[in-house]
Amino acid sequence: MSQIIRRIGTPPSARGSATGANCPDIFELSDGRFAVIGTDITDELDAQLPSDASRADYERIVVVTRETLIHAKADIPDA
Repeated sequence: MSQIIRRIGTPPSARGSATGANCPDIFELSDGRFAVIGTDITDELDAQLPSDASRADYERIVVVTRETLIHAKADIPDA
């Protein structure tokens, strides 16, 4: 079972969230994968996926703010 190892980037409270809760976030997992908390926009973007992209029935398309990803950039490993 995967476990959260660390947050990637700054916490929502450091990015201006008034409550520090219910905001996009990125976490590194013990198995090397990343978990993303974001807004599910699968229904909106599914039909717009390029022909060389697809998703499984159990996968969802989520969006995070640009600010969330920019704050995470320094923590994302190069390899």
